[in-house]
Amino acid sequence: MSNPFVNPLAIPVLGFCAYSGTGKTTLLKQLIPELNQRGLRLAVIKHAHHNFDVDIPGKDSYEMRKAGARQMLVASHVRWALMTEDTRDGDPELVHLLKQIEADKVDIVLVEGFKKLTLPKIELHRAAHDKPFIYTQDDNILAIACCDDTELPSELRRLDLNNVSQIADFVVEYARNWQAPCINLPINTVDACEIGNDKNLTVSQGLAQILSHVSPVTEVEALDLDALDHRVLASDSISPVDVPQQTNSAMDGYAFIYQDPMPASLKLVGEVLAGHHYAGTLKVGETVRIMTGAPVPAGADTVQPRELAQEVDGLVSLQGHIELGQHVRLAGEDIAKGQVALAKATRLGAAEQGLLASLGLNSVSVYRHPTVAVFSTGDEVSQPGDELKANCIYDSNRFTIKAMAKRLGCEVIDLGIIEDSETALEATLAQAATQADVVISSGGVSVGDADYIKAVLARLGNIDFWRINMRPGRPLAFGKIGEALFFGLPGNPVAVMVSFLQFVQPALRKLGGELNWQAPLFPAITDETLRSRQGRTEFIRGIYHLGKDGRLHVSSTGNQGSGMLSSMVTGNCLIIIGDEAEVVNTGETVFIQPFADLL
Repeated sequence: MSNPFVNPLAIPVLGFCAYSGTGKTTLLKQLIPELNQRGLRLAVIKHAHHNFDVDIPGKDSYEMRKAGARQMLVASHVRWALMTEDTRDGDPELVHLLKQIEADKVDIVLVEGFKKLTLPKIELHRAAHDKPFIYTQDDNILAIACCDDTELPSELRRLDLNNVSQIADFVVEYARNWQAPCINLPINTVDACEIGNDKNLTVSQGLAQILSHVSPVTEVEALDLDALDHRVLASDSISPVDVPQQTNSAMDGYAFIYQDPMPASLKLVGEVLAGHHYAGTLKVGETVRIMTGAPVPAGADTVQPRELAQEVDGLVSLQGHIELGQHVRLAGEDIAKGQVALAKATRLGAAEQGLLASLGLNSVSVYRHPTVAVFSTGDEVSQPGDELKANCIYDSNRFTIKAMAKRLGCEVIDLGIIEDSETALEATLAQAATQADVVISSGGVSVGDADYIKAVLARLGNIDFWRINMRPGRPLAFGKIGEALFFGLPGNPVAVMVSFLQFVQPALRKLGGELNWQAPLFPAITDETLRSRQGRTEFIRGIYHLGKDGRLHVSSTGNQGSGMLSSMVTGNCLIIIGDEAEVVNTGETVFIQPFADLL
């Protein structure tokens, strides 16, 4: 049975397999320059079945390696090479070797050998050698390069072993059509009906349970442009005009009728400033001086920038390349009259408000604000600004929850700190459920917490107390008090924020009418080894940046204690390690959830 192969790179990998003596190396020596001429940057991995040296006795690198250096890197101004002694038994692992490739510097990796792996391959076959076909035992053969006297089934792609250009055509076609395999995200949505009643849930299962109980608000109100920030559209916004309204110039320059070839000079007949127009119809051989945004005169179809034109005594000569229609913005090419400019359920921000204004719309219909009531519990919690009593802490959770809810366009009711009293808690919760769509508390939901909190919640509504397989943020309570949703978040400050991001944020987005409620995740290269535990989703505070290789890189903020709120200030994302992983090595890909504008 073939060993499994998973391509760890974001570029295609294509193998060449054959029996010894078929001519793999000879073909590749001819194929590589052919592919280079076609613009493909190549890396090649060759599988050798014997011991080998890449340098010679007497050379410094050879002597230091033989003296015991496990890795020897030698470099000059034209190339560098890393020689590594591999003490493992058996063949080298292709996936490990591929990770050594600088994938940002090449377009495709060609592999000679490794014919037992389930790697996409071209088989080389010579009938004169009287060897069996490899394709009969390997479903990963994409094509066979063979001689004229070789008989193949009609369904197999046949290439001429002696036609390097034809094989190069196939490689280029494969590289262009290759798509990276689907990536399993660390958090996937799950159908709630698959979950059951288990109190130990994955992050995906908990989220599915929550969202199954969330119904978007239906009340609608019309608001002016200035009041639309963070609101959600209740209906499609249809453009009442073409954008742009007239065909206009994208450059300061000269407008004219395109000819092939263009004449040596054009007659200057006028000028068009922004906000004005040319009254006549332009004729062949004529031009007008035109400003950016000014309407293109009738008849004209092309604009040449001012810096590529020379005007002398009423004649304009044009330099440089000219294409029909260049630097002309057609009426309605951005948004046509009657077209949907912004779709229903879109959350509005600065760009959306500007777009609506550009259409001449000064008021649109949006869903009403969801209302969120927030409170903290515990005699050990003090209000910021008050004197901190012995054995107490200042209440930070209420303020982070309020701020995050406001960023989502919610109206917030601050219920303050509720004393450790069953009567006070029940009265506050009962009142909050009549005022708010969502009630959020922090603390009091872990095993061993005060029983009176659970007793009050049980009397007022239907609340589940879950253990989510995640860190930080394992305890979570969710349910309903009357018609209001209830979230009981953990007590530790970081756990509160992480739980809000994973569970409360998508619920509030859906409640507010958004369709795209899932927070975006982005791949990044980890610059350090990260550890987790199988069966648990790890949320590590991280700092991401754009590396010199043009890709996102990320590292942790250091100590990951769930009470260290400073790590949420230092960090700009969460690094998410999925349920299946125990360790992610330096250089491997992880997914990050940027804090963006929510924190």
